[in-house]
Amino acid sequence: MLKIQSKYFGEIDYEPEDIITFPAGLFGFEEEHEFLLLPFEGSNGGMLCLQSITTPALSFVVLDPFVLCPSYAPSLQKAELNLFGVEDVQELAFYVLCAVKNPASASTVNLKCPLVIHPEKREARQIIMEMDAYDMRHPLAEFGPGEEAASC
Repeated sequence: MLKIQSKYFGEIDYEPEDIITFPAGLFGFEEEHEFLLLPFEGSNGGMLCLQSITTPALSFVVLDPFVLCPSYAPSLQKAELNLFGVEDVQELAFYVLCAVKNPASASTVNLKCPLVIHPEKREARQIIMEMDAYDMRHPLAEFGPGEEAASC
């Protein structure tokens, strides 16, 4: 059992197998490679914290895009699928970064550049999808409870 100080949860315990590795880091944080994915209480797994192992102050709020937008349809190029060693996007997990603002309704989510995780390998990459259907800054206010966003 290992311990780290996290940004939102204080000191937490984790096992080495809980670590998700980003071989190329994240855009703008290329030197950060190891993270934990921690659910926020009461979110039913729809809102999580991507917590850096090496930099306690570095964490990101990530959302399950399928909870926000049930019709979300990520598409990866063959080369990107090959990086994960899979044939189909259905074998992967997707999360989107949320830029949290005040008020919360001004927050945005990046549907164009999801975090893509191979659940078994615990390996992840941030991918820029080659499709025009999604933007990097979808206002969170577009996603009403139980409704699909018009631009999703």
